[in-house]
Amino acid sequence: MIKPHGAETLQPLYVSEDARRAELTKEAEQLPSVLLSSGAAASAVMLASGYFTPLTGYMNIDEAISVATDMKLPNGLFWPVPVMNIVPSEQLTDAVKNADSIALRDPNVDGNPPLAIMKVSAIETLSEEQKQLLIEKTFGTTDPEHPGVPAFANVGDNVLSGPIEVLNYSYFREDFPDTFRTAVEIREDIAARGWNTVVAFQTRNPMHRAHEGLCKIAQEAVNADGILIHMLLGKLKPGDIPAAVRDACIRTMVELYFPENTVSITGYGFDMLYAGPREALLHAVFRQNCGASHFIIGRDHAGAGGYYGDFDAQEIFDTIPEDALEIGIFRGNFTVWSKKRNEIIMMRRDHPHDEDDYFSISGTKMREMLAAGEPLPPEISRPEVAEILMEYYQSEANA
Repeated sequence: MIKPHGAETLQPLYVSEDARRAELTKEAEQLPSVLLSSGAAASAVMLASGYFTPLTGYMNIDEAISVATDMKLPNGLFWPVPVMNIVPSEQLTDAVKNADSIALRDPNVDGNPPLAIMKVSAIETLSEEQKQLLIEKTFGTTDPEHPGVPAFANVGDNVLSGPIEVLNYSYFREDFPDTFRTAVEIREDIAARGWNTVVAFQTRNPMHRAHEGLCKIAQEAVNADGILIHMLLGKLKPGDIPAAVRDACIRTMVELYFPENTVSITGYGFDMLYAGPREALLHAVFRQNCGASHFIIGRDHAGAGGYYGDFDAQEIFDTIPEDALEIGIFRGNFTVWSKKRNEIIMMRRDHPHDEDDYFSISGTKMREMLAAGEPLPPEISRPEVAEILMEYYQSEANA
């Protein structure tokens, strides 16, 4: 199986020993604490799960700027997106400033229980110039209308860095018991299935016919034993479809339209960044760490609102060192319904095509039709999936 990124074995930061975890949880209740942002809490879950291997915690300012500007840490490790714990000034109490260790409280669980303990390596103040640099390099824009920019810009200016030990998986294990899996668990599952070549597919949406077709085309192209459908379970922008609905849609589609034991349906606990090309690189790191040999990058991967070109998230892989990642990238083009062939096809950029022949499919178009109460045609969605989605949109309309 493919090696993890930058390490021989996964390095999950979850405290797996029961007695040690109980001891630390008790200790955390007595420590000075800060309330994490949702993004920083999701990063703690990713660190716990092994997806952020080989990171040991949150980055300091120099590390974050190195990652933002050069896509590598000062030690030379390739890393595409800063992983930071930034808090507002009111959280920097004297107790926190003088502590060797602090508790990191979970903003997404009632009562804000401790999620992790951090050894404090540094507490630094982020200048406005540094903040704008980090935002522009990560998102390619500082536009406050971009869905990812405010989540970074508005969390504060104080950077708390250091290694962490994680006490739980926030709400993900309880809310998504059948879907949430750590990178460790996915590697174990791949081995148990006897798969050697695995193509991974990232989704924050219910899978429409183009997604289904892209997965099958990629599987055939790389001769994969199986497909890892890996859905984001964290926070999204307004208007995106909730994880529970997406999960139901994907499970229905796989059960009815994929051969048995060719798909593993899993999810991970991260908030969507909508950082386009940079996030595509980060997603590739995740999939290498969970054991996939190939990763699908489709049109406008991890984008939103037209901030990125259709294939920017593919082309950024041409700019990184050849040895930066070991995972192979399958580059998807426009995947459409062919009227002549009566099936999903993937158009090639260098081949001429007859626009009258194809029916283009997009998640945006699908959401617009559902919001308007329009039935989805079979070229867009499998009927069983469309039924689940229509039921959700009708319930929202009547709420």
